[in-house]
Amino acid sequence: MGFPVNVPSQSPPKPLNFLIYGKTGWIGGLLGKLCQSQSIPFAYGSGRLEDRRSLEADLVAHDPSHVINAAGVTGRPNVDWCESHKVETIRANVVGTLTLADVCRERGLILINYATGCIFEYDAEHPLGSGVGFKEEDTPNFIGSFYSKTKAMVEDLLRNYENVCTLRVRMPISSDLSNPRNFITKISRYEKVVNIPNSMTILDELLPISIEMAKRNLTGIWNFTNPGVVSHNEILEMYREYIDPNFTWKNFTLEEQAQVIIAPRSNNELDATKLSREFPELLSIKESLLKYVFKPNQKTSVA
Repeated sequence: MGFPVNVPSQSPPKPLNFLIYGKTGWIGGLLGKLCQSQSIPFAYGSGRLEDRRSLEADLVAHDPSHVINAAGVTGRPNVDWCESHKVETIRANVVGTLTLADVCRERGLILINYATGCIFEYDAEHPLGSGVGFKEEDTPNFIGSFYSKTKAMVEDLLRNYENVCTLRVRMPISSDLSNPRNFITKISRYEKVVNIPNSMTILDELLPISIEMAKRNLTGIWNFTNPGVVSHNEILEMYREYIDPNFTWKNFTLEEQAQVIIAPRSNNELDATKLSREFPELLSIKESLLKYVFKPNQKTSVA
C-alpha cells in the first residue's frame, strides 16, 4: 500500500530525489552507486539520526522525494560489540531510526528502512528444513543478542508509522568477495563454520528492487530475502567449485560455536512470498548466488 503524501491528488508526482543515510556503510555505499548508474539524483544525509534538528535541516536542504536509511549499528567486528555497548546500540538502532521515521512522517515522506531478519529462530511452528518460513506479520522470537533485541523492538514500533517501508535483510551477500562484510567472505575466512540452512539476501539482485519499491511508494514490512534457504556448506561447496578448487573448511556444532561467541546467532527461514508476488522475477537463493556471485567471479573451469 502507498502512503498518502500531503499534496493535492491532481499534482504530478515529485521527481525522484533520494536522501540516503549510511554513507560510510556497505549498503549505503552500494545505494549511491546504484543511484548514479540509474541517473537518480541523490545526496547523503549529514545529520546524526538521534539529532532531530540535524535531520530536519537535511530535509530542508535537500528536499527529497524519499528518504533511505542504511545507517545503524551492527557492531565491529561483529554483533558481540553490542553486548558491551548497549546505550550506543539503543541510540543508533532505536532512538535514531524512530526519530528519522517521525521526521519523515511530519513531512509526508516515505522512509525505506533497511532492517534485519535476524529476529527469528527456528521453532516448533517453523522447524529447520520444513520450508515453513516466518511471515511479515509474525512476532519476532529471537532475542539472543542485544543487537537483535533492539531491532525487534524498533520494528514493532515502526509498524505504527504508515510512511515506513521496513526491509528485513539477512546475512547479506554481494559479488564483491573481497568485502569483509560479505557473508561469503566472512565464512570463507572462519576457522570453523556451523552448517545450518538460512534465508539470505543477495544485494546485487535485491538492492535494485528496493529502489523500485521506493518508486512504487511501497510501505509496510517485507521479508527482504531471496526465496528458499541455503546452508553454509552449500555456499562453501559452490565457492570451491567456482573460485578455489583447493578450498577446505571445518564444521562445528552450535554448542561448539557458543564457546567462542558472546551472543547467540539467529538461524531461520523467512517466507519471501510477499516480495515474490510484487517482483515475480525474483530468483531463488541458489539461482541468485550462481547468477550474481559465483559465475561473475568464476576462476575455475566447471565440468
